[in-house]
Amino acid sequence: MKPDDIASMVWAGDPQISPDGTQVAYVVTRTAAKANEYRSQIWLAATDGSALPQPLTAGEVADSQPRWSPDGSRIAFTSKRPGPKSSGSGKNKPAASLHVLPATGPGETVTLATSPEGFDALEWSPDGTKLVYVQRTRHERYEADEASQEPRNITHLFSRLDSVGWTVDRPAHIYTIATDGCSEPSDHTPDKRDLSGPTWCPDSRFVVASGALHDNYDLDLAEDLYVIDTGGVEPIRTLTNGDGMYGNPSVSPDGTRVAFIAIQDPLTFPQNFHVGVTGFEPPDDEPVWLSKSLDRNWATYPSVRAPCWLDERSLLASVEDRGNVHLYRLNVDDPDTPIVVVDGERMIDGWDYSQSTLVLASTTIDRPAEISSMIGNTEVVLSSVTDSFVARIKPRNAERFLAPSTGGVEVDAWMVTPPDFDPDKTYPALLNVHGGPFAQYGNSFFDEAQVQAGAGFVVLMSNPRGGSGRENSWGQAIIGSEHPAAPGTGWGSVDYEDCMAVVDTALDRYPFIDKNRLGMLGGSYGGYMATWIASHTPRFRAVCSERAANNLLSLEWASDIAGQFFTEIGIRSFERPDLYEAMSPISYVKDIETPMLIIHSEDDIRCPIDQADQLFMALRTLGKDVEYYRFPGESHELSRSGSPTHRVRRAEIIIEYFTRQLA
Repeated sequence: MKPDDIASMVWAGDPQISPDGTQVAYVVTRTAAKANEYRSQIWLAATDGSALPQPLTAGEVADSQPRWSPDGSRIAFTSKRPGPKSSGSGKNKPAASLHVLPATGPGETVTLATSPEGFDALEWSPDGTKLVYVQRTRHERYEADEASQEPRNITHLFSRLDSVGWTVDRPAHIYTIATDGCSEPSDHTPDKRDLSGPTWCPDSRFVVASGALHDNYDLDLAEDLYVIDTGGVEPIRTLTNGDGMYGNPSVSPDGTRVAFIAIQDPLTFPQNFHVGVTGFEPPDDEPVWLSKSLDRNWATYPSVRAPCWLDERSLLASVEDRGNVHLYRLNVDDPDTPIVVVDGERMIDGWDYSQSTLVLASTTIDRPAEISSMIGNTEVVLSSVTDSFVARIKPRNAERFLAPSTGGVEVDAWMVTPPDFDPDKTYPALLNVHGGPFAQYGNSFFDEAQVQAGAGFVVLMSNPRGGSGRENSWGQAIIGSEHPAAPGTGWGSVDYEDCMAVVDTALDRYPFIDKNRLGMLGGSYGGYMATWIASHTPRFRAVCSERAANNLLSLEWASDIAGQFFTEIGIRSFERPDLYEAMSPISYVKDIETPMLIIHSEDDIRCPIDQADQLFMALRTLGKDVEYYRFPGESHELSRSGSPTHRVRRAEIIIEYFTRQLA
């Protein structure tokens, strides 16, 4: 795979099964290189594979989130259609829109609503008369031009969100709208507060959602479950007691229970999220935890799906497991025995269930996500949208290995070889470190690894301590040493040792890796580790630090999640700035002798660009070997969802840099 192949990537996702279990609607996303954008299209397929899949929408824009009506006759979906011409541009600026169209047979597409803000988390009411969704609600200040707008009034932390922008005057609200196309939407959320993940109760009147409606939500970080009367008669009712972070609710078929995914201590992070259930009558109905016997993270990355009820006593949920994402059946009456439903060397990106039929969107190391179904124990692949892409780029598979590290642990790792690999030759190698740090590499298609291998590098990936997909203690190993609940050894400790152990094991195991031509790169927390490695060992010939957390002290007051990093460090930055400084790579910049490439996005507010500026200024002032690229108009998500043009250019810069440095 070459850098410009990023501009032709395609994948399938968000499978939604029809109520009778016979069809699946899903989304095919393509990278439109010439237009420098992503386009998505809704397709339909028979779940038994008896007919070829057919497109339901044209795919000329961004159609997504297909959702079946309860009787299976209609599908709601969201889109971005051309709207009014933007001032001075002469171009039609896409507007978000919400539609309903017939699932089969002739009929018109009905537009229910349009908005400058997107529609998210669609769900039909059980009686089929309404849709519930989430949408950001703009303050009236946005009606004026920026030069004459009222100033923003900031009263709480977390007023912005990376890739989203200002949220303090654009809170996420729960709306309902009738599906007849003749009504205006109704807002069901208190002003200036945020709610998410709405799901209907069987009566088609009440909705359960998650969020934080109490005043000190930005300090205690608690999130609760709420019952909302869409009829507007009863006040919002709280189901949980403010002692955890509850999300992704799902109401049982008989309306007596709510399943959720949660952690119990919001002030300690990371933690493995778990699945639980509760009733509708607190405090008598205490949460019952169903997944604690499988000590893994049930809030899967990159997408978390609410648990799916199979019947009144059991449900399905997905979980991370050492580089994979699998599906398990959980039982209300027997919470100690989760039963695996779908496993294998893969990550399940999306799934749905109805009438004893399961539909999946699964990705592997050598293929982007495709759609399949499981009827009984037989899995049938339904889509083939990635076939031509895979045939052309010929993705490389990976070899999995374990790397012994300090403390007697073994680190999961993967090795990818270049095309036309000859074990009698030697190759330069690139160590990749993922972001998070509470995340995992594993058995999914990773375009960056494929591009690096395609350029002639052996690619190493691993999941050091601090990441997810393992037991809770693994993720919490690098929490700060002063944390009152779960003290660890801090960032840059055993995680660094694990990364070095992976390199040592790879050199011992794979003689074709040239120990004198090692490079390393990572983004976000991986960028942190890149700068840390550059300042703590001379073993690498070159290092790329991207969208990095270089100064944890300044990050704690400048990031969009400023005020939340203390949950990992254990104490506020103004109380012990020395702890933040001790774990910050910028504190050791004088020790960096390794040539460095810095990449950052100018609109990144998760790790603001001053993190890169600080590193570049110090290295340049010290006369070190450093190169710096700033990408305009991009956020923290540049490498994953940035513009196709910028993603290609970023990959070209990285490949050219390491090709030159490791020659």
